[in-house]
Amino acid sequence: MSPLWFTFRPVELTAAMFEKAIEAAALSYDRHIVCLDKAPEDCRRSLESLLKKAVAAYQARPPGLRHGLALDSQVTIILSQQDDDDLPLCGIYFNLHTPYRKKAAATR
Repeated sequence: MSPLWFTFRPVELTAAMFEKAIEAAALSYDRHIVCLDKAPEDCRRSLESLLKKAVAAYQARPPGLRHGLALDSQVTIILSQQDDDDLPLCGIYFNLHTPYRKKAAATR
């Protein structure tokens, strides 16, 4: 018998199941992130689109893999299988950078 984390458990996932996570991420973005490329409304649309892609990647993952992932240059969304629950964890990460960071010297 295979370990529990390699067991395939079909779950009908939808992006709507993670609405609270999207709402919290959009609120955090609006409060804490300064981004000249993406307004808060554009961020919300990006989050919703990436979540749909992460759900599709999660559902299409091969047996034995635990994650579905979608990203763009500013946001990463990962759905991660839990052993004790059919609903995966949803992690939303902002890929932050600063224009003031010094570039590393080139090595020879």
